[in-house]
Parts: sequence; C-alpha cells; structure tokens
Amino acid sequence: MRTLVSSRFGEIEYSEDDVLFFPRGIPAFERNHSWLLAGDEDNAIKWLQNIEDGELALPVTTPDAIMPDYNAKIPEDELDLTGSIDPKDMALLIVVSIPENAPWDMTANLRAPILVNIKSRRAVQVIALNEEYPIQHQVFPESAKASLRASSGTVTEGGSL
Repeated sequence: MRTLVSSRFGEIEYSEDDVLFFPRGIPAFERNHSWLLAGDEDNAIKWLQNIEDGELALPVTTPDAIMPDYNAKIPEDELDLTGSIDPKDMALLIVVSIPENAPWDMTANLRAPILVNIKSRRAVQVIALNEEYPIQHQVFPESAKASLRASSGTVTEGGSL
C-alpha cells in the first residue's frame, strides 16, 4: 500500500490496482498521468484525485446521473488508447464543474467524457462525436436551482430569504 496526501481528502491509502493511468494526461493536465477515484460511496459525485499533485482533484460522475439516455459516440482510435475496444471493458465518467458558492449552477461536460478500461485501468478523455452534447450542460433545472438557492439561505434576485 502507498499513501497520498491530498488537500481535499487528507491521507489516502491506495494500491497500484487502484490507479487509473492516463497515457496522455487530461487536457490542461497533460503532465499528470496517475489518478485515483476518491469520495464517499453514497455520493454520485466522485473525485479524480491526482497522485503526482495532492492539490489537484477533478469532480466526476457517471453520465447516467446527469442524462440517463447519454450515448456518446467514441472514435475507435481513442478506444485503442485504453487497450480494448470491447464495450464490456469500458466505463464512462463525466467531468463536472461545481461553482464553490453556487453549487446549483453545476455543469457537466457531456462533450468530453472520460473513457476508462476497467480491466487495464487505462483511461483517456475523449471528444465525443455527438455534436449535440454541450461542454457546459446545466445539471439542475431552473426549478431545482431555486429550491437549492432557498435552502442555502442565499439572497435571490428581487428579495431576500
């Protein structure tokens, strides 16, 4: 077992079998190749925690948590980077952006899913061929946003709580 000190999670013990290896890194983090999936089991949001930099963690979730009928079309050459083209070996993750003071404005990058080979633990963020999938898909409908704002005690337009 190894130990990683993370700013978000403190000490994380992991084995090599827990590591997701991104051969070309993740866009904007091309030098960071080794990541762990961290977070509470009962939370739909998990974190890709970088091993090389304990300060770096990206929130992710499964596509069905955002869009149950999500069906990304992945270029075949991208599948090769994971070491398999068999769909049974694959899982998808979606990077989410959670504004610190306004989590109700969370967005999901449906256009660039992370493809994970669950057998080899190799992963790659890809650009889906589905042009209809946006980079910033609003996770919550307006009605849910209003409810979340109200429950947080945040001042809303036109009045206060």
